[in-house]
Amino acid sequence: MTLRLPLPDGSTRAYAPRTEPLALSPAGPLTSRTVFSAAHVVADPYADTSPDSPAAVDWDATLAFRRHLWSHGLGVAEAMDTAQRGMGLDWAGAAELIRRSAAEARAVGGRIACGVGTDQITGGTLPEIRAAYEEQLAVAEESGAQAVLMASRALAAAATGPEDYLDLYGHLLRQAGEPVVLHWLGPMFDPALDGYWGSADLDAATETFLDLVGAHPDKVDGIKISLLDARREVELRRRLPEGVRCYTGDDFHYPELIAGDEQGFSHALLGVFDPLGPLAAEAVRILDTGDVAGFRKTLDPTVALSRHLFRAPTRFYKTGVVFLAWLAGHQEHFTMVGGLQSARSLPHLARAYELADGLGLFPDPARAESRMRSLLTVYGVPQ
Repeated sequence: MTLRLPLPDGSTRAYAPRTEPLALSPAGPLTSRTVFSAAHVVADPYADTSPDSPAAVDWDATLAFRRHLWSHGLGVAEAMDTAQRGMGLDWAGAAELIRRSAAEARAVGGRIACGVGTDQITGGTLPEIRAAYEEQLAVAEESGAQAVLMASRALAAAATGPEDYLDLYGHLLRQAGEPVVLHWLGPMFDPALDGYWGSADLDAATETFLDLVGAHPDKVDGIKISLLDARREVELRRRLPEGVRCYTGDDFHYPELIAGDEQGFSHALLGVFDPLGPLAAEAVRILDTGDVAGFRKTLDPTVALSRHLFRAPTRFYKTGVVFLAWLAGHQEHFTMVGGLQSARSLPHLARAYELADGLGLFPDPARAESRMRSLLTVYGVPQ
């Protein structure tokens, strides 16, 4: 059977879904790269909520999805941007997510890192921002998770220059119990973060960022760069102190950055590895054997889907991620916290389905096709 998929110009075209998925079985840990999937949260579809009310989370489905990622050897990056931090999930919900997921990680032996930010406040002075970071750092460390120091909207608004960033982050790093991951999230993901590290000039911001890492190499496990600029990431990666890792957050160029070159490579902490989890893990296992060409042959074809999901406005990529999780059977509905299931158009979702189906990402293609057909029917697309 075929589906009539809508196109951006208002027309439709026939698409014949594939009938067989890829055969990707759970397996053990990855060895050549440290790879985190930034995982989404599953909303409770029966909760009587509004877009501006606290998130209602389906905890069973949310934790089941994390077990799915761990079963394929991936780490979970919890309470990050993919989990809708600041876009439907408030700090109270994020704190509960961190505690529940960290407990689940201990139970199954999964690796977990958790986002630490300042989203319990909307503004404030530098001391208030530091206190907000400290509160969240304590929750992450008390749960037993590695901390990821996320970029702060409040800090971007309050800082007057690079010195404010160096002072505040330096304070946090000195008190961190274990080495953390420093996360530089670019304005394409969150416009409120424009000018982070004290300058809108990315070259100047990079120097401040490297000054911070260089002053505290024993407290920085790695850096996560989400600027969608492969050249800049490679140049920055080559200047890191020995022992400090680079975790790519570049959802446009990840195969080449993970594969690396004669001077090094990037590990990964990626939102696109939520829908790509099993296939990404399979690719890295090929890389574990030293087969770079086989790794690229496996992972390169996924870039078209990733670029589609993360197209501008990039911050709404979560809608496509949750949509694909529904089609894949990881949740029984296409509902998001904050009502963000409406943040992408039907033609955008239809193209995401087509690209994911072409990659064989759906464990049950017939179920994915049936769910896609039901969505098209709701939208009034004749079949």
